[in-house]
Formats: sequence, C-alpha cells, structure tokens
Amino acid sequence: MQQEIGFEMAASAIRFGEGITAEVGMDVTDLGVRKVMLVTDPHIAALPMTTTVKKTLEDEGVEYLVYDQVRVEPTDSSFKQAIDFAVANRVDSFIALGGGSVIDTAKAANLYSTYPPDDFLDYVNAPIGRGKPVPGPLKPLFAIPTTAGTGSETTGVAIFDLEAMHAKTGIASRLLKPTLGIIDPLNTVSMPPMITASTALDILTHAVESYTAIPFTERPRPERPIYRPAYQGSNPISDMWAIKAMEIMAAHFATAVEQPHDLHARGMMALAAAFAGVGFGNAGVSLPHGMSYPVSGMVRDYIAPDYQSDHPLIPHGISVALNAPAVFRFTGPAAPRRHLEAAAALGADISGAKEADAGELLADTMIGYFKRFHIPNGLKAVGFSETDIPRLVEGTLPQHRVTKLSPRPAGPEELAALFRDAMQYW
Repeated sequence: MQQEIGFEMAASAIRFGEGITAEVGMDVTDLGVRKVMLVTDPHIAALPMTTTVKKTLEDEGVEYLVYDQVRVEPTDSSFKQAIDFAVANRVDSFIALGGGSVIDTAKAANLYSTYPPDDFLDYVNAPIGRGKPVPGPLKPLFAIPTTAGTGSETTGVAIFDLEAMHAKTGIASRLLKPTLGIIDPLNTVSMPPMITASTALDILTHAVESYTAIPFTERPRPERPIYRPAYQGSNPISDMWAIKAMEIMAAHFATAVEQPHDLHARGMMALAAAFAGVGFGNAGVSLPHGMSYPVSGMVRDYIAPDYQSDHPLIPHGISVALNAPAVFRFTGPAAPRRHLEAAAALGADISGAKEADAGELLADTMIGYFKRFHIPNGLKAVGFSETDIPRLVEGTLPQHRVTKLSPRPAGPEELAALFRDAMQYW
C-alpha cells in the first residue's frame, strides 16, 4: 500500500451575523436562479424564521416552493420523498432552513435530482452502497442552520437511516457542500434545553474525533485525486478548527443551555459548530459516530425530552455522545498527547496528568457534561441492554468510512467491550 502524501481542505463559504437570514433572497437573485425549493420541517415551518425567508424571496420576486416534510433523523424513504418533490417541480436551487436533518435532506435532493442514478445506493458510502463519485457540480444550495451542532452547513456529507439495515449511513463528496452557510444566532434562540445540549455534544464529539483521528499520512493514497475521500484523517489545518471549536464550546456551552436568550453565547455556539464542521468535514470522525449509527437505527420507544417527534428518536448528538467516553478510554493509549490536549481544550485541568491518564481524563470531562445537563446515563437509559450488543456491533462493522479513522483499531470483540462499557457511566 502506498501511503497518502497529501490532503485537501474544503468547506462551504460562511456568513455570520444576527439578522442575516433576511439576505438570502438577494443571494438567490444574484445567482440568477428562478425556482427555489425551500426545505424545512413541520416545526420550523411554523416559526418566524420561515416567514423571514419567505419574505426575502418575495421581496426579490423569486418563485419558491416549500417542502416542509423533512423527517428529524431522516431515512432513505424521507430522502426519496424530498428528491421526488425536487424532480417533479424542476427546481433549480435550494434553501435549507433547519438542523442537520434538513440540510442533509436538501443535499440529497440536490444530488439525486441533478444526477439521477440507476440505483439509490450508487452514491451511498461503501461498503453499504457503491460509493460512486458525484459526477459534477450541483445546483446552488444555501444552508441556514437553526441548531448549533451538526456543522452540516460546512460539509459535503449527508447522513440518513437506511431502513433495511436499521443503521445510519451516508453520502460524502466535496461537491455536496452548500454554496453558502448562513449562520444567524437569532435562528437558534428557540432551541429548548435538551436540543441545545444534544446538538452541543455533537460539536464536542466532532471536534475530539477529528483531532484524535489517525494522521492523513496513515491512509492509503488513492489511485486518482477524485477518489481522495472527504474524511482524510487529522491534518494541520483541521486540527486548528477542531481545537478552537472545543475551546469555544467549553466557554459557552453552559450559558447557551442555562441562559437560552443570551445571544452572544448562542452565536458562539453556532460558530463552534461551524468550526467543528470544517475540522471533521476534512479530517473525519471515528468510532463514536460509527457506533452511534446502529444506536439511532435500533431505537425502540425512547423519545428525547424537548423533541417533538411522532416516532421513537434518539437524537444524533445523544447517540454519538453516549458512546464517546467508552471510546476515549479505549483510544487514549494510542494518541495520549492529543487526548490530553482535547481534555484541556474542553476545560479539564491536565497539570500533572500522565499520558497513561489521557483517555480516562477526557472521558471524565465528557461525563461531567452529561451530569450537568441531564444527558442520559449511558445506553441503558435510552432502552438498550447487553443482549443488544451483538446487533449493535453488527451495525457498526460496515461503517468503514469512519471506524477506520480510529487511532486504535476496533474489531468485533473490541466493539462489544466498548458497547458494554457505554451501557452505564455512573
């Protein structure tokens, strides 16, 4: 195997500021598009921010169609419904107004309506799908996040539940990146405490996973540049974004949850999400995310507090976070210095800490967030037991795109032990 010799840095253009949502109509007009698909979910559709987007489009005389049936934690079926809407209405651009589920759905609608494949799995990451490259440029997509966590406004990744497998997978290509991410703190003020905390934990895990991922030089070099994956391993540029995201989050997490109308804290958390998105969008995530996909897909009857859902739901940030302390204990010995640096960025006192303590210290730091913000105490608290471990392992093993970035390899036996450790933390 020839080792990788380079990495690429790719991220969406970003605009930040209070009230800038009202500018998107001008952005659309300036690109000369004629028919916009406004993608959102039923809850966001009823909020003032949607009225703002509609008004700016109407003021600019832009024709738009509202698609407000996005499913929180989307599935292949919900993706296909949005794709069918885009195709039937021959839209030439997209505005995604919502959290990661909305933005990812818009990415999929853009891709599949622009380059219809022979089979839905053609673009889906291997080995679950065929992992075919996106053929070329996509239509304009403006992403306006209403949560602070996923960073989807910066990345070329779209995640969904593949219903036949009861596990998450995704589509990854630099060409999926939004044309512009419009980050407006005013859009996040309505998030209730558990949604704020859940999405913030997604920032945390994105940043730590990308910072502790294997170096890009340890990956195989692709035969052609087009096959270089979006998730390349840690590199000097993504490292900067990841560490800064952790520092910002540690400084403002508590205020955003406990003083929800503090616009400064809300804005800083939104920036942290974008920073982490730039970091993991290029370096990648690893075991906590790989393990989270079957956790989300196998949910039985749990619905997280504050989430208005008509179906069982373990939010993505929670499903990832619940695995993370167990993983950090496991991976700490493989990259102790990076685990210590991550713990320090998240607020831990590492003075006098030994490298042998790195994984435990980082795990304890995260568990401290769990306790403060009433995050479920491990997988048992969201309905799992040790009898589920074989299926959880089975659902994790195909997630090569992320699991192979772990600084410490994890096969079936290691994954089983990790899920066992994640059942309960205190």
